[in-house]
Order: sequence, then C-alpha cells, then structure tokens
Amino acid sequence: MAHTYTCIYTPDTGARIYIRKIFNKSFYIYLKNTLLCLKYLLNKDFKKKNMRLDKFLKVSRIIKRRTVANEACDTGRVQINGRPAKAGTQVKEGDVVVLFFGDKQFSFRILDVKETVKKQECQDMYEVINE
Repeated sequence: MAHTYTCIYTPDTGARIYIRKIFNKSFYIYLKNTLLCLKYLLNKDFKKKNMRLDKFLKVSRIIKRRTVANEACDTGRVQINGRPAKAGTQVKEGDVVVLFFGDKQFSFRILDVKETVKKQECQDMYEVINE
C-alpha cells in the first residue's frame, strides 16, 4: 500500500517537511501555518541582531548621512575588530569599531542594534572607548 505525503517547503531556508496524509485538508493548513510561525519566531527572536555598517553609523548618528558613511567605509577609514570594513559589513552587539578622520581616531563598542531610534536614545547604542 502506497502512502501519500504532503510537503511543506520553506523557500528562505530550503527546509522540506514531509507529513503523511492522515487527516483532512483543514488540519494541514493549520499545521503548515503553525510550523511557519514557529520558524519565524525562532529566526527572529534567537538570532543576534545584525545591521549594515553604514546604516548603523547613520542610525546611531555618529555620521550624519548614510552616503557619507558609505564613502568613509569604502575609502578604508573604518575598521571592525581590527579588520578593514566595507559599507555592507554586518555589525552586531559587542563589535569594536574604529573610525579614522585625518590624524584622529574614534573608537567605540556597539551595545545595541536597532532599526530606528530617537535622537535622545542614540548614544545608548554605543560606548566610546577613546576619541
């Protein structure tokens, strides 16, 4: 006797879950939605927050405009954890970033990564190590 299976495919991770058809169609829709919700919650809540370097510099108001931050990164004036960084490099909590402006050096540690932040709270995103 051949069994019939239903495949639940998640395009972003490429995971496939095969379920043997025993119940009716409404149960499959419920199960599929439940699995997708669990996958979303696991990916969202337990991953470390990441952000592009140029966006972080703009959101934290260290550099006023994102295009200026992008140019600073591309010319090699920014290092993350001792390595030169491009604008698209992902930053996370705990990274140490060093900016070189002429003969001056500004280094800070990233404490929090947020998509948007109020002007009064932007300095809570990083801790200055030296200026």
